[in-house]
Amino acid sequence: MQVSIRTDDPTRPECLALLQAHHAHMLAHTDPDKIYALDAGGLAAPGMTFWTMWNGAELIGFGALKMLDAEHGEIKSMHTVAALRGQGLAGKMLDHIIGVARSRGYRRVSLETGSADGFGAARALYARHGFAVCGPFADYPDDPESAFMTLSLD
Repeated sequence: MQVSIRTDDPTRPECLALLQAHHAHMLAHTDPDKIYALDAGGLAAPGMTFWTMWNGAELIGFGALKMLDAEHGEIKSMHTVAALRGQGLAGKMLDHIIGVARSRGYRRVSLETGSADGFGAARALYARHGFAVCGPFADYPDDPESAFMTLSLD
C-alpha cells in the first residue's frame, strides 16, 4: 500500500462522501444531540487544518487539527474507511497530526471521542499513542457519552 497524507479541502466531493460515512458511524453509537464532530464547513474554518490519507488515487481516511490556543491543539474527526481498519492507518494519521502539533509549538493535544463500545478501538489507539483520560476541555460539557483524552508534548 502506497499511503500518502496531504493537506486538503474537506468540502471536495470525495471528502464529503467520507465525512458522511464518518457521521453515520457516530450516529450508530451516539445520541445525535451528543455528537460534536464538525461538518465540512467546520473542518474548513480558520484555525483548522484538514488532511486526507490516500492509497494511490483512493481516499482512505482523514483527520484534522484545531488550534485552541498557542500551546493547545485538538484532534478532530479522524476516520479510516471501514474496510481498511486494523492495518495501522489511523496510527499513521495520528502520528502525522502529532508531528504537526509539535512543529507548531503546541505543548498539548487533546480530543473528544465517544464513550460507547463502538469507539473502543479509537480510545485504544489514542491510549497506545500516549494519550491519557482527562476531563472536558475547551467548550465541551461534562457528558457520560464523551471520552476526553490528552497528550503532553513536553
